[in-house]
Amino acid sequence: MTIAPPAPTAASDQYGAVRAAGGLDLPALEAHVDEHGTVVGFSGSEPIPGDDLLELDVDLLVPAAVEGVLHADNAGNVSARVVVEGANGPTTADADELLRDNGVLVVPDILANAGGVLVSCFEWVQANQAYWWSETGVEARLADRMTAAWHHVLTEAERRRTTLRTAATCLAVHRVAEAHRQRGLYP
Repeated sequence: MTIAPPAPTAASDQYGAVRAAGGLDLPALEAHVDEHGTVVGFSGSEPIPGDDLLELDVDLLVPAAVEGVLHADNAGNVSARVVVEGANGPTTADADELLRDNGVLVVPDILANAGGVLVSCFEWVQANQAYWWSETGVEARLADRMTAAWHHVLTEAERRRTTLRTAATCLAVHRVAEAHRQRGLYP
């Protein structure tokens, strides 16, 4: 038996934010945005101030648009148990510390939004090999790589008894340093 995840309860764009306590119908929201260019005015939702979106009583918060939206002035009000950084740098260092101290798990941007970079790499590989993968093949490779990265970072965080951000950064620095060492760039 497969259990469907609950529907998101809020969404925002550069024009405003909306929420629906019972969950947003994502296909209908997508159609609304296609027609109107914004989430604002979506049927069955109520408008909310954009900043309130970050402080809603939710399990999962995905800041996915701009840098620095979670900062020292609002991070203490985040009630989500998990923050998945879809944007680059949506959480300031002060906010990261507050979230950690409040028991919020932060999945850092360098892990959470790496999929775009991976698919760009897949495109580069295909172009260089003159070989084309199907969409399903690309999606399978992406899922494999992202799942493996998640497990590596989680294992490293547990081993070092640190945050996912610190673990991801340590792994990244180690891999770059090792690649340079193997290529003879460092003694």
